[in-house]
Amino acid sequence: MQELLDLTHELAVKELQPAADAAERAGTFPREAFRLLGRSGLLGLPYPERWGGGGQPYEVYLQVVEELARAWMAVGLGVSVHTLTCFPLATAGTPEQQERWLPGLLGGELLGAYCLSEPQSGSDAAALATRAAADGDGYRIDGVKAWISHAGQADFYTLFARTSGEPSGPERSRGISCFHVPAGTAGVSAGPAERKMGMRASVTAQMIFDGARVPADHLVGEEGHGFAIALAALDAGRLGIAACATGLARAALDTAVGYARERRQFGQPIIGFEGLSFLLADMATGVEAARSLYRAAARRKDAGQPFSTQAAMAKLFAADTAMRVATDAVQVLGGYGYVEDFPAERYLREAKMLQIVEGTSQIQRLVIARALSRG
Repeated sequence: MQELLDLTHELAVKELQPAADAAERAGTFPREAFRLLGRSGLLGLPYPERWGGGGQPYEVYLQVVEELARAWMAVGLGVSVHTLTCFPLATAGTPEQQERWLPGLLGGELLGAYCLSEPQSGSDAAALATRAAADGDGYRIDGVKAWISHAGQADFYTLFARTSGEPSGPERSRGISCFHVPAGTAGVSAGPAERKMGMRASVTAQMIFDGARVPADHLVGEEGHGFAIALAALDAGRLGIAACATGLARAALDTAVGYARERRQFGQPIIGFEGLSFLLADMATGVEAARSLYRAAARRKDAGQPFSTQAAMAKLFAADTAMRVATDAVQVLGGYGYVEDFPAERYLREAKMLQIVEGTSQIQRLVIARALSRG
């Protein structure tokens, strides 16, 4: 494990971190960075080696994601999104589908995107309206997906569409199916990229499915049972976001501590002033607590124990911690924290996204509260 983490750290420091600022300012998608990670064996870590994965425990994979996000959030998040996208095939695909597609998806050259949210269905994911209608020996897909990371850049899309039922009412989660859709499928296109507050190098856009036809064997899992697959994937994906948030918080803390050691006021480094040193101590404690939460949840997942509630707790706490630590880092740097010459302002803009993506902080609280009510 240590060799893997050392490799990740070396790539992060030498290849990712130096490129992050310029790419974020220009909004340049880091496609070559993902190819580099793929060739280094870092794009399929939690999946079995027989499919081209790394065969690593989820706890180890998440530490890799944290290290990548610490160097460049767009890349750390991208690895988490790719892992999320492969989850349905790895857990619900037929042996034939797994042997056919997973080696390519996990081998490093291909990048995936996860298509669940729609313009009118975000937190209420079961209200999706995209349709997949039976059409001869396949399905015809029509609809629009929203807020899709890697939209237009991905090589394949894991898509959730309605094969029966309606997007309203108490039974709306029924009738949703999961599909593997190659990017080159006719009728599949990306809308204009969203102009985001942060994470500008990670393209986010709508995905448009206009009469996109896929063969019947591109259905993943049973028809009408896709929503359970989507939720299971999100449980695992939320741990990836928690690791990303912890990595971002680490980066913000490192920036604040480094500045506080060098910046002198009133004849001494400002880290020697109690008010500021206590602030840094609270920031460091939050980072350690976030890491402990996501690793504890990952150990439950690795042991085959229920971890949905723990994943929600980890995602909630880590995202809120990242926002708080990034905000405090800007404060430590003062005026320098508010300008683009220092990375603190970018960390703050990126941290806000983590409280929204893959389930808002409010949705995580809802998941936790429902678990408490069940006893």
